[in-house]
Amino acid sequence: MNLLLQSAISDLKANILITGSKSETNRLLLLQALYPSISLKNTSNSDDSEVMLKALQSTKKASSDAQISDIHHAGTAMRFLTAYFSVSPGHEVVLTGSQRMTERPIKVLVEALQQLGAEITYEKEEGYPPIRIKGQKITKSKVSIPANVSSQYISALLLVAPQLENGLELTLVGEITSVPYIKMTLALLNEIGVETKFKENSITVKPLAINSKPQTLTVESDWSSASYFFSVVALSEIGTEIRLSSYKQNSLQGDAALVEIYKELGVTTVFEDDSMILRKEASYNLQSLICDLNSSPDIAQTIVVTCFGLGIGCHLTGLHTLKIKETDRLEALKAELTKLDAVISVTEDSLTLDPSVTIAENVAIDTYNDHRMAMAFAPLALLVPIVINDAEVVSKSYPDFWNDWKQLGVSVSEIA
Repeated sequence: MNLLLQSAISDLKANILITGSKSETNRLLLLQALYPSISLKNTSNSDDSEVMLKALQSTKKASSDAQISDIHHAGTAMRFLTAYFSVSPGHEVVLTGSQRMTERPIKVLVEALQQLGAEITYEKEEGYPPIRIKGQKITKSKVSIPANVSSQYISALLLVAPQLENGLELTLVGEITSVPYIKMTLALLNEIGVETKFKENSITVKPLAINSKPQTLTVESDWSSASYFFSVVALSEIGTEIRLSSYKQNSLQGDAALVEIYKELGVTTVFEDDSMILRKEASYNLQSLICDLNSSPDIAQTIVVTCFGLGIGCHLTGLHTLKIKETDRLEALKAELTKLDAVISVTEDSLTLDPSVTIAENVAIDTYNDHRMAMAFAPLALLVPIVINDAEVVSKSYPDFWNDWKQLGVSVSEIA
């Protein structure tokens, strides 16, 4: 499905309800599988969360007939489920996914689990899915892992740690990436009664064999999904206002960094009840935006496209994990922004955009099976007509995206 986006918005006011965070939902779904007394509200309706839930609810089979779980493009599910099935005695599963998933490394996590006593083997190429897992009772408790890898590897270990007989002592070697996501995981563990400690490069999680106390946990709405509305407001006229629900000022999500970043781009954020209100109250006065996104790399695409639309430059660092996402996001950004007449360069962990003068119209943006490519480029429709190819990819994290886009007054029409 290819979509043509066009807009003639002059006075934008909108109320948008965004479903629960995919990051929080997938963590809590795993904890709910370990501790069934937990109930969840406002969970994500994303493809990734649906895949995660389906795999967790799957029926156990004998080891001679291993269950095959296809998690498609869902990287979070692949990492979390690898850890979950490793500590599920009597359960054998083969975790597989899309072609891109078989190219995304998982060796660091597998080796860490194997150090603890997990039984995991590769079905094809070493270091990559598909992988075969035979669930074991884990008694070892000490393991180390490189600190600069995707935080999903670290969170995967932390989420299953309470089920280990002796808990977990995890040492992170080197400079830590995406600290907010690690802290999110630990906060959710604390919320269900797990004792944790995070000091310097060491994390300790105490065991929690049984949690019989009924709990209902409400998932905060997704900040990554909110980023596209920050972009809309930044690219709109003064007076624009969008209300987003449901959000907390003291969010666990690393992408809440949007509030401070977009303040520099003329967007004011006000928290009211369970909502946040985004307002364009002033013009930006930057020539170039400089950000270290080591703790929130998922908003890089949105920020780059916003800066391009505003005609300013940017220099973003801390982006090394973007190379192994649904696509190589740095190279994808370079290719698609270049189509729009941007001047952009990338390295292994950074991106530099020069200030722009014009934006090419009616350009077709390729999405590379990456939901964030589709959504990050959509706000440019406020400035020029733009085509988003394979636009259905947004269902991975935000199935209602295009319907919500229409609420803004953007014309969304399918083309051949």
